[in-house]
Amino acid sequence: MLSDLPIIAYPEMFLLVAACAILLIDLFLTQSTRWITYALSLATLLGCALVTLSVTGATGGQLAYTFNDRFVFDLMASVLKMFTYIAVALCLVYSRTYMADRGLYRGEYFVLALFATLGMMVMISANHFLTLYLGLELMSLCLYSLVALNRDSAVATEAAMKYFVLGALASGLLLYGMSMIYGATGTLEITEVAEGAARILQSDHPSKVVLAFGLVFIVSGLAFKLGVVPFHMWIPDVYHGAPSAVTLFISTGPKLAAFAMAIRLLVNALPSLAADWQPMLIILSVLSMAIGNLAAIAQSNIKRMLAYSTISHMGFMLLGLLSGIVGGNALSAGEAWSSAMFYALVYVLMSLGAFGMVVFLSRAGFEAERLEDFKGLNARSPWFAFIMLLLMFSLAGVPPTVGFYAKLAVLQAVLGAGHVWLAVVAVLFALVGTFYYIRIVKLMYFDQPQDASRIDAKLDIRVLLSANGLAMLVLGILPQPLMQLCFSAIKGL
Repeated sequence: MLSDLPIIAYPEMFLLVAACAILLIDLFLTQSTRWITYALSLATLLGCALVTLSVTGATGGQLAYTFNDRFVFDLMASVLKMFTYIAVALCLVYSRTYMADRGLYRGEYFVLALFATLGMMVMISANHFLTLYLGLELMSLCLYSLVALNRDSAVATEAAMKYFVLGALASGLLLYGMSMIYGATGTLEITEVAEGAARILQSDHPSKVVLAFGLVFIVSGLAFKLGVVPFHMWIPDVYHGAPSAVTLFISTGPKLAAFAMAIRLLVNALPSLAADWQPMLIILSVLSMAIGNLAAIAQSNIKRMLAYSTISHMGFMLLGLLSGIVGGNALSAGEAWSSAMFYALVYVLMSLGAFGMVVFLSRAGFEAERLEDFKGLNARSPWFAFIMLLLMFSLAGVPPTVGFYAKLAVLQAVLGAGHVWLAVVAVLFALVGTFYYIRIVKLMYFDQPQDASRIDAKLDIRVLLSANGLAMLVLGILPQPLMQLCFSAIKGL
């Protein structure tokens, strides 16, 4: 374990300086030269990836702390940050034409996306409640602004207001929970909170009740950020109301940050309270899988359908988190939490492709949001119909796509923890979810197209979207390297 190494915060420092520089440079650019902002934003993400790799090499994968142990760098942080860069970069590439067609191709979009990414990075490496909260608020405030980016759209403005009000409420719950944990343990540092909570539980200290109440508020705030039932009400409205390119952004990178937040708060800070938070996660998970899958069937808008799908997938991911038995077999706990991490990474890749296809099929004056807009896609573009088929099969968990192995890994963890009934429930709801994914495939291949217009997109978008879809198949055939990477990342906590 290494301490006082400011080098581990170099990726965040680099991104902060670069985002501020892009903000200033964009002031002097015209609409015709906006490609410079776009190119600089992608270059910044590439630079962050290179710096993160160099930091990983410098620390040798060991735990490293800086800023008086408020900031941590480990293999999990490295992996999640690298996938965050990939997700944000793909979002920027996929959305370029979409945003330009709607007059939203402005510097604010790129700068807000970069500052939101900075917030995600801070959340991923937080080892202190204050650091975690600052990262969360930085990310959230940028997302509120992105949702309202199209100021002329009443639907987008309404979605941003709902997101802001409910997000502020969730942040308040989280902050109140953190303050109660601080009152009980006397510290805000995550490693010290874990030690303090363990000491309190081993004695007859009256702070036990305060710890329990603090845990309830923390789990509630965390559930909102993940978007699980009953804190899910913002997801369908925000996904539907926001511009499709912004929905693409919200549905990807922030999920990785929320996963890291769950690991830091529950696994790192409060492992001694696992007997209390694991039953809470069971309830959240079952409700999310039930309501998410059943509500998705009734949707005629694909963004709302994928929003409810997100709720069900986050419920499935929680199964991996709750299956790690703290204090039991370290190997089985690591496998459970690594299965949850694997599921989160795979979900982000699937969501990138699914919402990327919605953006891809949209054009100036037309939003490809209704299920009917996918009718006869095979007749218009057989290749991209095949890519969408791979994405839908992966979301449904159909072999040999990677979505099947993500679900299988989580189910194995649940069975390993002895929750046989929970695994049965998860399989049943996964089968229910298969219906609305297969419905998209049926529309693409067996219905006549309502729109016979030519699909026009730039070469880079076509290539990356194709690679995104094919990755579902390649990772499904060869899932072991990514699964092993997740296991190594969790083992290094």
